[in-house]
Amino acid sequence: MRVESVQSISAVPPERWRAVEPRDFPFFDHEFLLALERSGSVGRGTGWSPVYLLCTGEEDDLLGALCAYVKTDSYGEYIFDWEWAHAYSRNGLPYYPKLTFAVPFTPATGPKLLLRGGLSRELASRVRDALLDAGRQVGEAVGVSSTHALFLPESEVEEFEDRGFALRHSMQFHWRNRGYEEFGDYLGALQSKRRRQILRERRQLDGDLRIERLTGEALDRRHAHAMYRFYLDTSDRKWGSPYLTGEFFEEVFETMADRILLVAASNGSGPGGMLAGALNFFKGDALFGRYWGTVEDRRNLHFELCYYQQTEFCIEHGLSLFEAGAQGEHKLARGFLPTTTYSAHRIHHPAFRRAIEEYIEEERRIVSANIAYYLRHDPFKSASA
Repeated sequence: MRVESVQSISAVPPERWRAVEPRDFPFFDHEFLLALERSGSVGRGTGWSPVYLLCTGEEDDLLGALCAYVKTDSYGEYIFDWEWAHAYSRNGLPYYPKLTFAVPFTPATGPKLLLRGGLSRELASRVRDALLDAGRQVGEAVGVSSTHALFLPESEVEEFEDRGFALRHSMQFHWRNRGYEEFGDYLGALQSKRRRQILRERRQLDGDLRIERLTGEALDRRHAHAMYRFYLDTSDRKWGSPYLTGEFFEEVFETMADRILLVAASNGSGPGGMLAGALNFFKGDALFGRYWGTVEDRRNLHFELCYYQQTEFCIEHGLSLFEAGAQGEHKLARGFLPTTTYSAHRIHHPAFRRAIEEYIEEERRIVSANIAYYLRHDPFKSASA
């Protein structure tokens, strides 16, 4: 068993990478990673330099992989450590480069230690150890200040803690399917106040709008161009600088159409009439909301395009989980419950490690208190919660 590194996913044939692609997480699919690279969204000048670690067996079969990025800033991570960087700077120390195990620009929970299916428990453990050892060696070779694993699944938390990573808690609002057969079943599980609110918001949509859920062959390049336009508009209003390029949208709409759900609002015919859209990715048992935007402000349009249509889609297709992205306590009233998300951090400087671990411990208490507060305002009937 050995671990090698490559700087581009194009060095790994897609059929070889398929062995380690997660079942319910589309963002480590070969097509997604390749689109990030070929579009220039990651790579030189972006702050994200990829290093793919590949663990192979005696027959040169791919047993596992770890997607790492050497970072020269903290943009596009959604787990904020800017203050840590400022503290380093105030003390005359460099915080960058750092090493990050994550999906660029994607605050979604998914595995970081990608394993081939069917491995024995012993072999799986050896592969994970080999990948994490290789990650440490990459960090040492580059001279990073720290290593970060973002949006870990709970099943991987112990693996990182055992290696000296400090566990950081954050919070998102996730929707879970409780066996609903139709949207009315979901509404029926809500308290009457919240049920009436959702019905009212859907009734109040402008009557001239056509709402469509598009996936697969229904998507084409014009939809990609429209979604990129919406993405830029939202970036201008919220983030200030877009991370993704138009070429990224074109490529994923072509290569991942079977894993894309575009919820589109239009008042004309065809993609040219689109005035708003929400881009989602789905795979296996999960749906992930990623980007939304509009060129016209319409009452309640955001709720319809970003939450209600996706909820219906999950119920119709039997999906269990809908992650609608970061932040947004307004999601609570619409059936999204507070959920702990995890990241792991290993700080190499002893004094800063102690200070940051103390900060993380206090932050965990705050997150726990916030989740408890929101759960006291659970929108579901007590028998359904």
